[in-house]
Amino acid sequence: MRFGNLGYLWLLLLIPACGIFFIWAVKSKRKALEAFADSDVLKHLIKSVDFRIQKIRMVLILVILLFLVISLLQPKWGYQWKEVKRKGLDIVVALDLSKSMLAEDIKPHRLEAAKREIKSLINMMKGDRIGIVAFAGTAFVQCPLTLDYGTAKLFLDNLDVNSIPLGGTNIGEAIEVASGAFEGHEKKHRVLILITDGEDHGERVMQAVEEAKKKGIVVFTIGVGKQEGAPIPFIDEDGRKSFVKDKEGNIVLSKLDPVLLQKIALLTGGKKGAIGQGSFPLEEIYQEEISKMEKKELESSRQKRFENRFQWPLFIAIFLYVIEGILIERKRIKP
Repeated sequence: MRFGNLGYLWLLLLIPACGIFFIWAVKSKRKALEAFADSDVLKHLIKSVDFRIQKIRMVLILVILLFLVISLLQPKWGYQWKEVKRKGLDIVVALDLSKSMLAEDIKPHRLEAAKREIKSLINMMKGDRIGIVAFAGTAFVQCPLTLDYGTAKLFLDNLDVNSIPLGGTNIGEAIEVASGAFEGHEKKHRVLILITDGEDHGERVMQAVEEAKKKGIVVFTIGVGKQEGAPIPFIDEDGRKSFVKDKEGNIVLSKLDPVLLQKIALLTGGKKGAIGQGSFPLEEIYQEEISKMEKKELESSRQKRFENRFQWPLFIAIFLYVIEGILIERKRIKP
């Protein structure tokens, strides 16, 4: 036997509590009568009371409470096999791991803010498969498409700016690798979320976007950082915090290329958002755009569905209540 709602389990404590209350009430009533009348008068007053029936009624009330609580717990026994179909989208997130993602214009830094957004996205998913691609100067699949959201979060937690030794921001290769992470040949139900703070003016970017469009992949772009840019921190040989500088000794500011991100999104039918502008773009994009897209059947399985039998203890409780109601505690005394 299984129970569908153990949240009412604490109500079982009411049964012994009621039993104690009944015993206390009977004793208190007896003491009150003894204080009111002498023994001869008391015998005359209570000789019409059937104490055996009184005890039976009290026990019945406790049993009724027991079966009512069991009914609330929703007992289940017996089962049927039912086919369960799971529908959703294939969503691949491409995350920028370049050194500039350590810029602190978003606290604690851009990469951590982006990872928080991705986790929030995963928490909202209901049936979609999630995959993760990491990129900097090159790209690789960190987590293949999966329905195991816990595993996807573990893969995400293991990513940092040292995960890819080759520096830079190769958005073109990121899109190519992410496009290859989708399974099959169908040209719909595919979403790529590109999260980056960098620039990539190479021709490879638009070529990769064109190929993604041909494969039916809708690309949503998320820019990370503030428009005024921010310095890129690092720890120098003396263990002190410093910032990346150019050949002339000027501090380099990492800035977004919003025009490129907008172009990528529009070309494939997606949209552009930004982390660090006072909103939660992934949450908004998922709720307003992605969740409304046509979904496909991702898997079909047979599952045991246990039958809810709450009505049986409820019926017993009602039956006992009727019995309790017709029991009379008063004896018929012959004149």
